[in-house]
Amino acid sequence: MNPQALAQEIIDGRRLTRQDDLKAFLTCDLQALCEGADKIRKHFVGERVDLCSIINGRSGRCPENCKFCAQSAHNHTDCEVYSFLPEEDIVKLARLNQKEGVHRFSIVTAGKALTGEEFDKAIHAYETMHRDLKIDLCASMGFLSREQLHRLHEAGVTSYHHNIETSKRNFPNICTTHTYDMKINTLKMVKEEGMCACSGGIIGMGETWEDRLDIAELGIDSIPLNALMPIPGTPLEHLPRLSEDDILRTVAFFRYINPLANIRLGAGRALLTNDGETAFKAGASATITGNMLTTVACATIRSDRKMLNHMGRDIKPEYMTDEEAAAIDARAEQA
Repeated sequence: MNPQALAQEIIDGRRLTRQDDLKAFLTCDLQALCEGADKIRKHFVGERVDLCSIINGRSGRCPENCKFCAQSAHNHTDCEVYSFLPEEDIVKLARLNQKEGVHRFSIVTAGKALTGEEFDKAIHAYETMHRDLKIDLCASMGFLSREQLHRLHEAGVTSYHHNIETSKRNFPNICTTHTYDMKINTLKMVKEEGMCACSGGIIGMGETWEDRLDIAELGIDSIPLNALMPIPGTPLEHLPRLSEDDILRTVAFFRYINPLANIRLGAGRALLTNDGETAFKAGASATITGNMLTTVACATIRSDRKMLNHMGRDIKPEYMTDEEAAAIDARAEQA
C-alpha cells in the first residue's frame, strides 16, 4: 500500500469500510502513514483544533464492572467518592475553562446512568451555563433515556459523549454488566435528538489490531482515542503500556477511515512526545485538555495552547475576539 496515494484517493472521494482490505495499515511504513493521515486531516478539517474539558461531576461507586475503570465498585482503587457536585463548583470551572479559551465543557458522571434528583441538578447547571456563558456544552452521563437526552438538548447541551470502549467482539472481555449493543442504541438516540455524538475507545486493553479497526468504522462525529494507563486495583493493572508507535499508527488509520471526524486525543497523552505533538502530525484534530481529564494527571490548557500555537494550529473559539485570544496565548507563552 502507498499511504500517500491512498490519502489522495480519500481526498478525491474514496471512503474505506471494513469490507476493504485494511491489513496494510498494520504493516506499512509508519512515517508515510502518518504523513498521509495529516494530509487528509489538513484537507478535511483544516488547522483548527477543538479543545474540550471535563469535570468529574459524580465520582466512584459505579455498579458497572468495566475492567479499566478506577471508579467501578467492582475494582479496588483509591478513587475519590462523592455525590453530584454543587452547581456553583461546576459553573466556576466552566467559567475558568471559557476564560482559558476551551471550546466546550462537559459534566461527566460515574454510574450506569444519572437519574432522579441528581439529573435534575445537572439540567439546572446546564441551563445556568447556557444562559451565563458562551462555551459549548457537552455531557457524559451513561445510558440516558430519549426523554433525558431531549432535556439535556433543551438545556443547551449540543454534544453527548458515550464511549463504546472496544470492538463488539472484544467487549465481553472488558465489561459484562452492560452490552455493546446498549451503547450503540444510546448513540443512535443521541443522533436522532440532533446532538453531536462523541464516541471512541481505549486501546491497550489486550485487544487485537482487528478490534481497533472495528472501532474505527463506527462513523461518529467526534472520536476520542485513549491509551490505557493501567490503574492499580483494576484487573488491567499489569498490562504493559503501549508504545508511541502503536498509538500513532492507530491515530493515523482512524483518520484514513474517518476523514471528516474530529479524532480527539484522550488519556495516555503522556506516552506521546510532548504530550501528543506527534499525534497532531498523524491525523489528530482535537483533544481533551485541562486538569480533570481522568484520575491521572494530564497536560494543562495553557501548555496545550502553547504547543498547538507553535504548530500553527487554529485554537481560537468562535466566542472569542482576536484580542481575547491573543491575551490568552500571551499567558500560555509564559506558562
